[in-house]
Amino acid sequence: MSACPVCAKPAVADYRPFCSKRCADIDLHKWLKGGYAIPASDEDDRPEDGEHED
Repeated sequence: MSACPVCAKPAVADYRPFCSKRCADIDLHKWLKGGYAIPASDEDDRPEDGEHED
């Protein structure tokens, strides 16, 4: 079995990939509070070749 991503204990089938409801709730809280984020940049905000910003 895999390890719980929150505490690294062995995962339990009922809460997979977590080991308990507590760890599942901790992970959900991180998602809801914005603790997980993917850095991104907007391609549309960059000037194209030959153009310049004023």
